Amino acid sequence: MKKIITILASIILAAGLSACKTACPTTTNTTAMVPPMPAKDRPQHVILVGFDGLSGKCIRDGINAPTIRELMANGSYTLDSRSILPSSSACNWASMFMGAGIEIHGYTVWNSKEPDLKARELTENGRFPDIFWAYKKKNPNAEIGYIYEWDGMNFVSDPAATDYRVQTAATNTTATVVNYIKEKKPNLCAVAYDNPDHAGHTYGWNSPEYVATVAEMDNNLKQILNAVEEAGIMDETVIIVSSDHGGINKGHGGMTMDEMERPVVFYGKNIKKNFQITDSTMVYDIAPTIGYMFNVEPPQVWTGRPILSIFEKR
Repeated sequence: MKKIITILASIILAAGLSACKTACPTTTNTTAMVPPMPAKDRPQHVILVGFDGLSGKCIRDGINAPTIRELMANGSYTLDSRSILPSSSACNWASMFMGAGIEIHGYTVWNSKEPDLKARELTENGRFPDIFWAYKKKNPNAEIGYIYEWDGMNFVSDPAATDYRVQTAATNTTATVVNYIKEKKPNLCAVAYDNPDHAGHTYGWNSPEYVATVAEMDNNLKQILNAVEEAGIMDETVIIVSSDHGGINKGHGGMTMDEMERPVVFYGKNIKKNFQITDSTMVYDIAPTIGYMFNVEPPQVWTGRPILSIFEKR
């Protein structure tokens, strides 16, 4: 009887494997199996505004951020998207732009200036493939901007893939972004503010000073939105607001939800309104989501997935 059962099991297993050869094809990247968004529904512009250290908890707790809340009400959002570990700056910004975690891109700590681990793959520019490189490869004529405050941001994206790349003083960042948007109408622009992280480290996350700094950042966001409107491109734009990590007490880098949970807000063309994202999302899902909007094939080494639930049509 045991012999008969063994033979039957072998036959069933062989049949299953044979069927899988035709019914379960392998793919280099599962994201590549996602049908592309119809061209008429894709945005022509994506503006990513990042606030270092903006926590999901502070928004859940009712912090004063009327512009962010307006985008949430008229867009799609989550307040519990997770960072990678450690919940530190450079490694999470790298993951946001590179669509993968530290095991793949190699940026492992808060101030990594190059891969601490051997990157799994490098482009012709000697960099791990990020969204800027992937989009520029797809559309060489695209206008791509990268504006940042903290000097560490210079090392977590590909300089050769950006047309306008500048480090600014905190007092001049918003004016620089506003002028760039109005003048160049970029197809892709990433803006990285160094606050409210500084306020968190100095006074504590959710301290009165942190709350005041978030309100200031929220006003900066409003000015950027006004610039998009004045440039006449809002109808063809998606705005993304996010951060690299949260914080607890006066620090971050650990494994608490206060440190790991971060907001992600999408607003604009073809984005669902007042939609709370319930999917599990990670910081490295930002790059493939932008790529999906631009019909960019994700590099095989990306482990992130596009957040498809946010789109009205796809």
